[in-house]
Amino acid sequence: MKILVIEDDREAAEYLQKAFSEAGHTVHLAGDGDSGFAFAESGDYDVLVVDRMLPRRDGLSVISGLRAKSVATPVLILSALGEVDDRVTGLRAGGDDYLTKPYAFTELLARVEALDRRSSPREQETVHKVGDLELDRLSHSVRRAGRDIILQPREFRLLEYLMRHAGQVVTRTMLLENVWDYHFDPQTNVIDVHVSRLRGKIEKGFDGPLLHTVRGAGYILKAS
Repeated sequence: MKILVIEDDREAAEYLQKAFSEAGHTVHLAGDGDSGFAFAESGDYDVLVVDRMLPRRDGLSVISGLRAKSVATPVLILSALGEVDDRVTGLRAGGDDYLTKPYAFTELLARVEALDRRSSPREQETVHKVGDLELDRLSHSVRRAGRDIILQPREFRLLEYLMRHAGQVVTRTMLLENVWDYHFDPQTNVIDVHVSRLRGKIEKGFDGPLLHTVRGAGYILKAS
């Protein structure tokens, strides 16, 4: 996915660029409304993430201006203004979604991915495959090379998340928020323990590793 982030807070913008990039997406940054409008008008982006309060041209003006020029790229508005009237105003200006600061990055990522799916409809996958590993969400089953693998509920949830992001680096923060529903780091080795158990179940006795540790970043599930 190609994402344009229009955000004047340099630290916040660089954080989003790093986080989206870790999730496997391409990110461009614009630090004010005028440059953001120019990028969005001329660029081929899948989703725009627009801060509401921007110098030179505020976020809602950017969005309404793009809509006036028939730029239909989905827009998620970020704002510290969270009252109902604020959200309604943002959506009526042409925004597709509205997220109030502060926010959890995993929720932002999920909303951006949902906007991308909505603009490019495709059939919802129920079976995920990586190499000879297959996970079926409907039957709640896992097989590798035709052999059944029995997983505990948390292990299944962990594997499902990794498979939905196959080929991408998944950070510890993403796992904590999406698999354990933690929005803080409990300072335990719970992730390491579950990853180790899962790795043993999907790799022991099979050909080639699938679950790789990316030092200092997280984990990636991919066929060798």
